[in-house]
This record gives sequence, structure tokens and C-alpha cells, in this order.
Amino acid sequence: MTVRIRLGTRRSPLALAQCALARQALEDGVAGLGQAGAIEVVTIITTGDRIVDRALADVGGKGLFTKEIDAALLAGEIDAAVHSCKDLPTELPDGIILAAVLPREDPRDVLIAGTVCHIADLPQGGTVGTASLRRQAQLLGRRPDLRVRVLRGNVATRLARVEDGSVDATLLALAGLRRLGLAERAGAVLDVEEMLPAVGQGAIAITCRATDHPTRACLAACDDALSHACIAAERAMLAVLDGSCRTPIAGLAEANGEGLRLRGLVARPDGSEVIADQRSGALGDALELGRALGEALKRRAGPGFMAEDG
Repeated sequence: MTVRIRLGTRRSPLALAQCALARQALEDGVAGLGQAGAIEVVTIITTGDRIVDRALADVGGKGLFTKEIDAALLAGEIDAAVHSCKDLPTELPDGIILAAVLPREDPRDVLIAGTVCHIADLPQGGTVGTASLRRQAQLLGRRPDLRVRVLRGNVATRLARVEDGSVDATLLALAGLRRLGLAERAGAVLDVEEMLPAVGQGAIAITCRATDHPTRACLAACDDALSHACIAAERAMLAVLDGSCRTPIAGLAEANGEGLRLRGLVARPDGSEVIADQRSGALGDALELGRALGEALKRRAGPGFMAEDG
């Protein structure tokens, strides 16, 4: 039987680089997929790609980089979809499953600010460009004097805004820079104690139709069990919190042998209140661990915190 898979992806340079990694994993892991023409890449423009002048939270946030790809998947126009895991909505559309997670890259953020290596060392009243409420809240929680300016666009665009002096600094995912071959531009890598990453950051997720068992079998061959467990814990926490697109939430699970450590936080967008907590447990209890941390953060935040800006 001839094996053939159509992979859907966004058209950005980073999305294409991630799709290339997914394609290589499939070619390496599934007999027949290394043959010419066995894997076809289908590029799709999403709503998030079209909107480049506003913060995503102001135009709906969740699903802006996935809904057109999900529609193509459900319509049978593609067989699987490659996503930045942090772009996936908490709940996937009916009929779509998260079938594989590739081995996770370093999930940390980097500070791009010339020779400055720490948030504490940014100039007083300096301007930081970011469209991420998660980054904004953590920045302002440590440095309320900073000014945050909405900065959208691809990685090259954001790097250029620092170089031309439009902003004093920006923050990017280390994983994205590495996948684009721009590791030398990484600047200062921020410890997770200083800037907790987004849920799913650094991980490449591959989705498919729940009923497409041949494709599911192919994707299972390139699924990294440890990375998948960490992502499951983070997403379980996020599902419990069920924050609006204007609620800054961060989370990171790390596996160590048979154990799992999950850190999470919720914050007000202006950084005036940042609530952090963590849980540890067995790797096999990833979902329960995530739910427990989500409930703990929700209790500490109190009524109305998660919905205040929704």
C-alpha cells in the first residue's frame, strides 16, 4: 500500500521550518514516507497571519493561527497539520486530535536588547516591544517603569525593530531562533524563574482527524512520549484555568526520569499581581498534575480574576 500524507502548515518562515522538522521525523520513522512525493506540504494563510498591526488578544486571540488549518483538515484537504504547540486552543475542534509531539526544543525566552542580559538591567522607562500579554505581565511585574509597545511580525521584523531603535528590547522564543538558524541572535537566555514560558512553547504539535487511523499510526511513530506528557500536563492546567484571551497565563512541565515538575502562573496584564505555584508527581499522572495546579492557581486568584478582562 502506498503511503502518502499531506501536511498543512502556515506560510511563515518559522512555520515552514517546523514543518520541515515534522516531515523529516515522518520520513525517518515511517517506511515509505521517504520516497519522492510521499509527503506533500500544503501552505495555508490564517487569520493571525493577516492581522499584523494589533495584539492578538484584541482580535480574539485563541485559534487565530489554527482555525483555517483545522477547517482544511476536517474538509479532507490535508491529512495532518503542523503547529507551534503554544498556538493550539485549549480545546481542539470535534474530530481533531493532538496525535504527536516532536522532541521539545529549549522552551525558554530570550531578551534581545543589545548587551543587556537581564530584565533588571533594561534602561529606566525603556520600551519593550511584544504582543504577548504573558511576557508583558511578567515584565511589568518586575519592572513597572517599563513601557510596553505592541510589536507583531515575524522574527526578522522584530529583530529589526530593536536594531533600528524603534524599541529598546523585545523577547523571542529561543526555539524559534534556533529553528530559523538564528541562534547567534539569541541575546540573553532568560531563566524560567525570570520569564516563565507560554504553555507548549518550544514544542511542535501535529494534529490529524480522529477517524484517520492510517495517519494516526504514522504520526505515532514520531511522537516523543516525554515531550507529549509535559505538554499534556501544561494543557490540562490551562484547560482548568480557562482564562480569557486577555488573561496572562504561563506554564512549563519538565520531566526527570519517571517524575514531572510543573510550574504555572496567572497574572494581571499590568503585572500588578502575579500568582505562581508548582506541583510535582509521577510522569504517568501528567493530566492529574496539570488539573491540580490549575485548580490551585484558580483558588489563589479568587473569583473574577480569570474573567476580568474577558
